[in-house]
Amino acid sequence: MKKILLITLAIILAACSAGSSELSRNQQKWTDANITHYRFELSIGCFCVFRDQMPLTVEVRDGQIVHMATVDGTLVLDTDQNYEFYAPHATIDLLFAEIDAAVNDGADSVTVTYDATYGFPTEIAIDQSQEIADEEMYYSISGFEALP
Repeated sequence: MKKILLITLAIILAACSAGSSELSRNQQKWTDANITHYRFELSIGCFCVFRDQMPLTVEVRDGQIVHMATVDGTLVLDTDQNYEFYAPHATIDLLFAEIDAAVNDGADSVTVTYDATYGFPTEIAIDQSQEIADEEMYYSISGFEALP
């Protein structure tokens, strides 16, 4: 019985380590690309009222949000009621931090697909607890463009 428990624990730890190393590898690829000015489309999926505003078009320079607009072109200013929800997910570095936090905080499920060229996440699914309904978060990154 002890042997089975140890084998199971080793498999779980290896799986966690593999996910973490994939994150680290892709985060390093993103860092090595040294892209400081970029634009992308961000779709945030959750049990939220703003789904009709997705995808957001986000422009980032030197880690700061320069421009954010909803699907209809409406600018999202820091006075917008949803800005505080959008902004923590609106840069590639913040998305990496969110993945890292979910893994380290023991989310039940973290699934990520990464861009083959630059390493940034293109699809993220986080389920903090499979026992709780409607707290899952999904992020989709598309239309990435490095800017001068």
